[in-house]
Amino acid sequence: MDPHDSFESATDTAPPIQLKPRDSRKCCWVCFATEDEDLDALWVQPCKCRGTTKWVHQSCLKRWVDEKEKSGHGGKVVCPQCQTEYIIVFPNMGLFVLLLDTVDGVIFRGSLFLAAGIAASAIYWTGVTYGAITVMQVIGHKEGIDLMEQADPLVLLLGLPSIPVALILGRLICWEDAVLKFMRRHCPKIPIIHNVLPFRGDVLQSDTTVDNDLPPVSSPVSATRILCGALLMPTIANLFGKLFYSSVKSNFHRTILGGITFITVKGFLRIYHKQQQYIRQCQRKILDYTEANISTYLHHNRNSD
Repeated sequence: MDPHDSFESATDTAPPIQLKPRDSRKCCWVCFATEDEDLDALWVQPCKCRGTTKWVHQSCLKRWVDEKEKSGHGGKVVCPQCQTEYIIVFPNMGLFVLLLDTVDGVIFRGSLFLAAGIAASAIYWTGVTYGAITVMQVIGHKEGIDLMEQADPLVLLLGLPSIPVALILGRLICWEDAVLKFMRRHCPKIPIIHNVLPFRGDVLQSDTTVDNDLPPVSSPVSATRILCGALLMPTIANLFGKLFYSSVKSNFHRTILGGITFITVKGFLRIYHKQQQYIRQCQRKILDYTEANISTYLHHNRNSD
């Protein structure tokens, strides 16, 4: 007999090998284990995904859901692939457990509003205290106490916390920028001011310079700087008043004059500093990356340090 004939007859009688389609193989998208690795595992198809990502271990999915629901107070859990909401069913634990869950949820939501109310109350009474201290500081200790004792309580409760608010809002007015823009436009034409202040308009404004190439007038806003400057303003005004206007008998007038003096001096110092920074930014240039420029740059940095 021909050996080829016997091989063909054997293959004809052997049953065909059944291979599972690739899409029907179960593979957990959480732990990447297949159904052949754990025959006793419970599988679930919880969403609209198709292919290899539609199957997941029940235990793996529970752990994944627990990570998404650490707070345990609501919120939908959806599939990260198809965004289908998972159908999560809990067993019936009785009315008493349901009552405890309701009470726990009310406490959880109520605590947020309670914490916000406590924070708002603390800020309000801090503003009232600051306003009272500012009144005594500006018009005098004894005069301030007498004024607040004679005033209506409702006026004090509304007026005192408005003092720090007004100081902060006033601190947001950058009048120096408006003055600086006006001086840049008109002061270079005046010889006396042009020689005293560094307004070098002829140097800065060249034919090839456009407005977009120039640095901005306004500086970045710092919330902490604004807050500290506004709240310290009454104290600084009082100190300036005692230092420069000690002959003025009225504490209120002395504090007002001291505040005006401080704001004026500080404003013109800021204008001068901003103009110097403006000139420095406009006159900067980037050098060629050559050995001579590198050595000069390093030598300059070592001398400045």
